Amino acid sequence: MPDDFIFIDDPADPRLSDYVGLSDPELRRRPAHQSFFIAEGLEVVRRLLVSGLTVRSIIVAPNRLERLRPDLANVSFPVFVAARPVISATVGYSIHRGVIGSAYRPIAPSLDEVLSAPPIDGVRHRLAVLQGVNDHENLGALARSAHAFGVDALILDPSCTDPYYRRCVRVSMGEILFVPVITLGMDDLISTVHQHGGTVVALTPRRDALPIQHMPTTLGPLALIFGAEGYGLPESTLQAADARVRIPIVDAVDSLNVGHAAAVAFALTFRGE
Repeated sequence: MPDDFIFIDDPADPRLSDYVGLSDPELRRRPAHQSFFIAEGLEVVRRLLVSGLTVRSIIVAPNRLERLRPDLANVSFPVFVAARPVISATVGYSIHRGVIGSAYRPIAPSLDEVLSAPPIDGVRHRLAVLQGVNDHENLGALARSAHAFGVDALILDPSCTDPYYRRCVRVSMGEILFVPVITLGMDDLISTVHQHGGTVVALTPRRDALPIQHMPTTLGPLALIFGAEGYGLPESTLQAADARVRIPIVDAVDSLNVGHAAAVAFALTFRGE
Protein backbone atom coordinates (compact mmCIF):
# COMPACT_ATOMS: atom_id res chain seq x y z
CA MET A 1 0.00 0.00 0.00
CA PRO A 2 2.74 2.53 -0.72
CA ASP A 3 0.20 5.20 -1.77
CA ASP A 4 -2.62 4.47 0.70
CA PHE A 5 -1.34 6.72 3.47
CA ILE A 6 -3.82 8.43 5.77
CA PHE A 7 -3.13 12.13 6.27
CA ILE A 8 -4.11 13.52 9.66
CA ASP A 9 -4.04 17.12 10.88
CA ASP A 10 -5.94 16.80 14.17
CA PRO A 11 -3.98 15.53 17.23
CA ALA A 12 -7.31 14.51 18.79
CA ASP A 13 -8.16 12.17 15.91
CA PRO A 14 -9.38 8.95 17.61
CA ARG A 15 -7.37 6.84 15.17
CA LEU A 16 -4.25 8.05 17.02
CA SER A 17 -5.45 6.81 20.41
CA ASP A 18 -2.49 4.43 20.85
CA TYR A 19 -0.18 7.44 20.95
CA VAL A 20 -2.03 9.80 23.29
CA GLY A 21 -0.09 10.98 26.35
CA LEU A 22 2.95 8.72 26.00
CA SER A 23 4.80 10.78 28.59
CA ASP A 24 2.01 10.32 31.16
CA PRO A 25 2.77 7.26 33.32
CA GLU A 26 -0.81 7.06 34.59
CA LEU A 27 -2.17 6.79 31.06
CA ARG A 28 0.39 4.13 30.15
CA ARG A 29 -0.67 1.97 33.11
CA ARG A 30 -4.30 1.79 32.01
CA PRO A 31 -5.50 -1.70 30.99
CA ALA A 32 -6.13 -0.59 27.40
CA HIS A 33 -2.42 0.10 26.98
CA GLN A 34 -1.14 -3.20 28.36
CA SER A 35 -1.61 -5.21 25.16
CA PHE A 36 0.67 -3.10 22.94
CA PHE A 37 3.93 -1.17 23.00
CA ILE A 38 5.43 1.84 21.25
CA ALA A 39 8.47 1.85 18.93
CA GLU A 40 10.03 5.26 18.32
CA GLY A 41 12.52 6.36 15.67
CA LEU A 42 13.18 5.46 12.05
CA GLU A 43 15.62 2.60 12.62
CA VAL A 44 13.65 1.17 15.55
CA VAL A 45 10.45 1.13 13.50
CA ARG A 46 12.35 -0.53 10.66
CA ARG A 47 13.39 -3.28 13.06
CA LEU A 48 9.78 -3.57 14.21
CA LEU A 49 8.65 -4.07 10.61
CA VAL A 50 10.91 -7.13 10.16
CA SER A 51 10.41 -8.55 13.66
CA GLY A 52 7.37 -10.63 12.78
CA LEU A 53 5.28 -8.90 15.45
CA THR A 54 1.81 -7.62 14.62
CA VAL A 55 1.93 -3.88 13.98
CA ARG A 56 -1.18 -1.86 14.86
CA SER A 57 -0.24 1.38 13.08
CA ILE A 58 2.57 3.80 12.29
CA ILE A 59 2.72 7.59 12.29
CA VAL A 60 5.33 9.25 10.10
CA ALA A 61 6.20 12.90 9.55
CA PRO A 62 6.17 14.06 5.90
CA ASN A 63 9.95 14.56 5.76
CA ARG A 64 10.48 10.95 6.84
CA LEU A 65 7.95 9.42 4.50
CA GLU A 66 10.21 8.85 1.50
CA ARG A 67 12.90 7.21 3.64
CA LEU A 68 10.39 4.81 5.14
CA ARG A 69 8.31 4.21 1.98
CA PRO A 70 10.37 1.17 0.77
CA ASP A 71 9.79 -0.54 4.12
CA LEU A 72 6.02 -0.11 3.86
CA ALA A 73 5.39 -2.10 0.70
CA ASN A 74 2.52 -4.59 1.13
CA VAL A 75 1.77 -3.71 4.77
CA SER A 76 -1.81 -4.18 5.97
CA PHE A 77 -1.89 -1.80 8.94
CA PRO A 78 -2.73 1.93 8.77
CA VAL A 79 0.09 4.36 8.06
CA PHE A 80 -0.74 7.85 9.30
CA VAL A 81 1.09 10.88 7.95
CA ALA A 82 1.09 13.92 10.24
CA ALA A 83 3.20 17.03 10.70
CA ARG A 84 5.58 16.97 13.65
CA PRO A 85 3.52 19.52 15.66
CA VAL A 86 0.49 17.25 15.29
CA ILE A 87 2.47 14.19 16.41
CA SER A 88 3.99 16.12 19.34
CA ALA A 89 0.56 17.33 20.46
CA THR A 90 -0.72 13.76 20.38
CA VAL A 91 2.12 12.06 22.24
CA GLY A 92 2.58 14.87 24.78
CA TYR A 93 6.22 15.79 24.14
CA SER A 94 8.33 17.26 21.37
CA ILE A 95 9.08 14.45 18.96
CA HIS A 96 12.27 14.76 16.95
CA ARG A 97 12.54 11.38 15.27
CA GLY A 98 9.46 11.77 13.11
CA VAL A 99 8.46 8.09 13.08
CA ILE A 100 6.55 6.20 15.74
CA GLY A 101 4.72 2.89 15.69
CA SER A 102 2.43 0.73 17.78
CA ALA A 103 2.48 -3.08 17.90
CA TYR A 104 1.02 -5.90 19.94
CA ARG A 105 3.28 -7.27 22.64
CA PRO A 106 4.76 -10.67 21.85
CA ILE A 107 3.48 -13.76 23.61
CA ALA A 108 6.29 -15.09 25.78
CA PRO A 109 7.26 -18.76 25.55
CA SER A 110 7.94 -20.77 28.66
CA LEU A 111 11.54 -21.23 29.76
CA ASP A 112 11.16 -24.95 29.22
CA GLU A 113 10.17 -24.29 25.59
CA VAL A 114 13.25 -22.10 25.08
CA LEU A 115 15.58 -24.71 26.56
CA SER A 116 13.99 -27.54 24.57
CA ALA A 117 14.61 -25.79 21.23
CA PRO A 118 18.02 -25.82 19.47
CA PRO A 119 20.33 -23.14 20.91
CA ILE A 120 20.96 -20.02 18.85
CA ASP A 121 24.75 -20.38 18.73
CA GLY A 122 24.56 -24.10 18.06
CA VAL A 123 26.57 -25.00 21.17
CA ARG A 124 24.45 -24.44 24.27
CA HIS A 125 21.67 -22.22 25.47
CA ARG A 126 22.59 -18.97 27.17
CA LEU A 127 20.16 -16.95 29.25
CA ALA A 128 20.47 -13.40 30.48
CA VAL A 129 18.70 -13.28 33.84
CA LEU A 130 17.88 -9.90 35.37
CA GLN A 131 16.87 -9.29 38.96
CA GLY A 132 15.66 -5.88 40.10
CA VAL A 133 16.87 -4.08 36.95
CA ASN A 134 14.52 -1.10 36.86
CA ASP A 135 16.35 1.37 34.63
CA HIS A 136 14.90 1.42 31.11
CA GLU A 137 18.14 2.49 29.45
CA ASN A 138 20.20 -0.20 31.17
CA LEU A 139 17.68 -2.85 30.20
CA GLY A 140 17.55 -1.59 26.61
CA ALA A 141 21.33 -1.58 26.25
CA LEU A 142 21.53 -5.05 27.77
CA ALA A 143 18.88 -6.38 25.38
CA ARG A 144 20.76 -4.98 22.38
CA SER A 145 23.94 -6.78 23.47
CA ALA A 146 21.99 -9.97 24.20
CA HIS A 147 20.72 -10.17 20.64
CA ALA A 148 24.11 -9.20 19.18
CA PHE A 149 25.81 -12.07 21.02
CA GLY A 150 23.16 -14.71 20.41
CA VAL A 151 21.60 -14.96 23.87
CA ASP A 152 18.58 -17.27 23.68
CA ALA A 153 16.27 -15.39 26.06
CA LEU A 154 15.99 -12.61 28.60
CA ILE A 155 14.58 -13.76 31.92
CA LEU A 156 13.24 -10.95 34.10
CA ASP A 157 12.21 -11.39 37.70
CA PRO A 158 8.93 -9.64 38.61
CA SER A 159 10.75 -6.64 40.14
CA CYS A 160 12.30 -5.59 36.81
CA THR A 161 10.99 -2.71 34.74
CA ASP A 162 8.73 -3.11 31.72
CA PRO A 163 10.96 -4.37 28.87
CA TYR A 164 8.60 -2.92 26.26
CA TYR A 165 8.47 0.59 27.62
CA ARG A 166 9.20 2.92 24.68
CA ARG A 167 12.55 4.17 26.05
CA CYS A 168 13.74 0.61 26.60
CA VAL A 169 12.73 -0.40 23.07
CA ARG A 170 14.42 2.71 21.65
CA VAL A 171 17.72 2.22 23.52
CA SER A 172 17.81 -1.41 22.40
CA MET A 173 17.50 -0.09 18.81
CA GLY A 174 14.60 -2.50 18.47
CA GLU A 175 16.73 -5.58 19.21
CA ILE A 176 14.63 -6.48 22.24
CA LEU A 177 11.91 -7.42 19.76
CA PHE A 178 14.04 -10.34 18.55
CA VAL A 179 14.84 -11.93 21.93
CA PRO A 180 12.20 -13.86 23.90
CA VAL A 181 11.44 -12.08 27.18
CA ILE A 182 10.13 -14.22 30.03
CA THR A 183 9.05 -13.08 33.49
CA LEU A 184 10.03 -15.65 36.10
CA GLY A 185 11.04 -15.79 39.74
CA MET A 186 14.56 -16.83 40.73
CA ASP A 187 13.54 -20.13 42.33
CA ASP A 188 11.69 -21.27 39.22
CA LEU A 189 14.53 -20.08 36.97
CA ILE A 190 17.18 -21.98 38.89
CA SER A 191 15.05 -25.12 39.13
CA THR A 192 14.31 -25.18 35.39
CA VAL A 193 17.92 -24.58 34.38
CA HIS A 194 19.05 -27.40 36.67
CA GLN A 195 16.37 -29.73 35.24
CA HIS A 196 17.98 -29.16 31.83
CA GLY A 197 21.45 -29.94 33.18
CA GLY A 198 22.57 -26.32 33.20
CA THR A 199 24.61 -23.95 35.35
CA VAL A 200 23.48 -20.76 37.08
CA VAL A 201 26.16 -18.08 37.43
CA ALA A 202 25.73 -14.85 39.40
CA LEU A 203 27.69 -11.79 38.28
CA THR A 204 29.06 -9.68 41.13
CA PRO A 205 31.90 -7.16 41.58
CA ARG A 206 32.97 -8.86 44.82
CA ARG A 207 36.71 -9.45 44.82
CA ASP A 208 36.32 -12.96 46.27
CA ALA A 209 34.32 -14.11 43.25
CA LEU A 210 35.94 -16.18 40.50
CA PRO A 211 37.19 -14.29 37.45
CA ILE A 212 34.62 -14.93 34.73
CA GLN A 213 37.27 -16.61 32.57
CA HIS A 214 37.55 -19.34 35.22
CA MET A 215 33.88 -20.02 35.80
CA PRO A 216 32.70 -23.64 35.65
CA THR A 217 31.38 -24.74 32.27
CA THR A 218 29.00 -27.48 31.25
CA LEU A 219 27.41 -28.63 28.03
CA GLY A 220 24.01 -27.65 29.43
CA PRO A 221 22.38 -24.22 29.50
CA LEU A 222 24.23 -21.30 31.05
CA ALA A 223 22.20 -18.72 32.97
CA LEU A 224 24.01 -15.45 33.71
CA ILE A 225 22.32 -13.41 36.45
CA PHE A 226 22.73 -9.62 36.63
CA GLY A 227 21.50 -7.34 39.39
CA ALA A 228 20.33 -3.76 39.61
CA GLU A 229 22.67 -0.82 39.16
CA GLY A 230 24.14 0.13 42.55
CA TYR A 231 22.51 -2.65 44.60
CA GLY A 232 23.69 -5.71 42.73
CA LEU A 233 22.24 -9.11 43.47
CA PRO A 234 20.73 -10.00 46.84
CA GLU A 235 22.65 -12.39 49.05
CA SER A 236 19.98 -15.06 48.60
CA THR A 237 20.60 -15.13 44.83
CA LEU A 238 24.37 -15.15 45.25
CA GLN A 239 24.08 -18.14 47.56
CA ALA A 240 21.60 -20.01 45.34
CA ALA A 241 23.77 -19.72 42.22
CA ASP A 242 26.18 -22.50 41.26
CA ALA A 243 29.01 -19.99 40.98
CA ARG A 244 29.73 -16.32 41.66
CA VAL A 245 31.94 -14.65 39.08
CA ARG A 246 33.34 -11.18 38.46
CA ILE A 247 34.74 -9.32 35.49
CA PRO A 248 38.33 -8.34 36.38
CA ILE A 249 38.82 -4.55 36.36
CA VAL A 250 41.37 -2.19 37.88
CA ASP A 251 41.20 -1.72 41.65
CA ALA A 252 40.46 2.00 41.36
CA VAL A 253 37.02 1.27 39.84
CA ASP A 254 34.50 -0.58 41.97
CA SER A 255 32.20 -1.92 39.26
CA LEU A 256 30.88 -1.66 35.70
CA ASN A 257 27.51 -0.40 34.54
CA VAL A 258 25.23 -3.43 34.35
CA GLY A 259 24.72 -2.99 30.61
CA HIS A 260 28.48 -2.91 30.00
CA ALA A 261 29.09 -5.86 32.33
CA ALA A 262 26.46 -7.88 30.49
CA ALA A 263 28.03 -7.10 27.10
CA VAL A 264 31.42 -8.32 28.35
CA ALA A 265 29.89 -11.49 29.80
CA PHE A 266 27.95 -12.21 26.60
CA ALA A 267 31.07 -11.69 24.48
CA LEU A 268 33.19 -13.98 26.66
CA THR A 269 30.61 -16.78 26.48
CA PHE A 270 29.79 -16.33 22.78
CA ARG A 271 30.58 -19.27 20.50
CA GLY A 272 29.68 -17.68 17.17
CA GLU A 273 32.09 -16.78 14.42
